[in-house]
Parts: sequence; C-alpha cells; structure tokens
Amino acid sequence: MPINRTTIASQSATSGFVLLWGCAAIFTRLGLDNASPLALLIFRFAIALATLLLIGCFRRRWLPEKGTRRQAALTGLMLIGGYSICYFQAMAYGVTPGLIATIMGIQPILTLCIVERRVQGLRFLGLCVALSGLVLLVWRSLSVSHLPASGILFALAALLFMTFGAIMQKKTRQAPADVLPLQYGIGLLLCLFLLPLGTFQVNFNREFFISVLFLGVLISVVAQLLLYRLLNAGSIVNVTSLFYLVPVITAVLDYFLLGNALPWSSMAGMVAILLGIMMVFRAPRVQEAKA
Repeated sequence: MPINRTTIASQSATSGFVLLWGCAAIFTRLGLDNASPLALLIFRFAIALATLLLIGCFRRRWLPEKGTRRQAALTGLMLIGGYSICYFQAMAYGVTPGLIATIMGIQPILTLCIVERRVQGLRFLGLCVALSGLVLLVWRSLSVSHLPASGILFALAALLFMTFGAIMQKKTRQAPADVLPLQYGIGLLLCLFLLPLGTFQVNFNREFFISVLFLGVLISVVAQLLLYRLLNAGSIVNVTSLFYLVPVITAVLDYFLLGNALPWSSMAGMVAILLGIMMVFRAPRVQEAKA
C-alpha cells in the first residue's frame, strides 16, 4: 500500500509533539530549581517571542488577520499565559509531577463531554482506560503527595485554562505561526503584570540556561506549533488524548537518562495508556458541538 505524504507528515508531527512535550517536565523541574515560576516564564516567553518574531521576518507576517486578533489574544491569555502560570505555580507549591499529570489527565474526558453532541461509548471507555493507566504509571508520586490546597487549586485552574484554551484554538483557522507571536506577547505581558504579586529570583547557571532555552525554543515554539497543527487537522479529543502519552515518554527518559527503575505498576500503566489511546483513535468520529 503506498504511503500518503499527508499521513507521514501527520504521524511525524504527532511523534515530535509527544516526544518534546514528554521532555518538558524534566526541564521544567530543572528550571524551577534555579528560578521562581514567574521569572522562569518571563525568560521562556521572551525567548519564544523573539524566536517567533524572527520567523515572522522571513514570513513577513507577525499578526493574525484583522477581525480575529481579539479571539487570538484571548486564546493566548488562557492557553499560553493562564495555563503556564498555574501549572508552574502548582509545581512550586508542592504538587508532584504525578499528581498534576493525573489532574491534567481529566482534560480529554472533560473536552469530550463539552465538544461532542453525543459521547461515543468506545471513545469514552478508551479515555477512562488511559486515565487508569496514567494513575498506575504515576502511582509512586501520588502515594507521597500531601495534597497542598493552594497547589491543587492552581492545578485545577491549569486544567480549565488548557481545556477551554484548546477548544478556542481549535476554532482558529489561521496558520499557527500567525497567531503565536501575539499569544506569547500576551502571555509575557500577563507575567510582567503579575510580577509585583510574586517573586523574581534567578540563579544564572548552566542548568538555568539549558532549561530556559529548551522550554523557550523547543517547547514554546516547536512543540506549540506542532500542537496547533494537530488541532487544526484533527479531532480535539484525539489530540488532547495524546497528552496521556507524555508521562510515558517522561518515565522512559527517567529510566534511560537517570537510571530510575520502572516498577511493574508503571509498566502496566504504560500498556493501559497505549491500549486506551488505540481505542480512542479507532472509535468512529462524531460531530463536535458548535460554539
């Protein structure tokens, strides 16, 4: 059977996004060990914005089309600014990576209930299987979690910002590179506006520069462009279900790079996540609800 170029491009974008996003947690932790959340985000967003403006110089486009800029800015306020700030603050307040991954794992199910007129049984079952696998995968982290109230509130806020921000971005029919500069500009302004309410502390060492460059270029630009491309091309439920694969990549990298052993519960969780994702993508598409 001949291989369709569009299929190859889609699979490459999916693989690249999952791999990069899976590395993000490691570099985020490295960054937060050397900077306060708002300081890390300010440097990250500034690097991302500079990179996108440089890309815009070659494309000769820096802004979305007139008439769509307000929606693009609001989407950026939620999906870029609000989500990132709340996610980083949740980790800073003591929410473990496993716990926040589990909370964010509710997103595909929440998205399914919001956007589809009729919840398809196999797809919903697949999401539940994947979520169960996620709990198994991060069980060690969950077992030592102390459930800090402030951190949980920030994690839940990150969940809502990501869910509704992704739904709004799905409605955008413009090239991702057209909307991202404005969105990161809004995110950067939001961080600067909130700075008097937080702390600005940075240790300018090698670890900080490595983390902020990785987050600013590979995550905020490359991975975000891939995410928007996937949202434009496919079902939002299918795309958000890919986030279940992120802890799998993180756990595998943790094993190969740091030598941390994987217990049987984690192995079983990985299998359940892969099985659940297969069920989601094999389920027939149903019509998504209009705004």
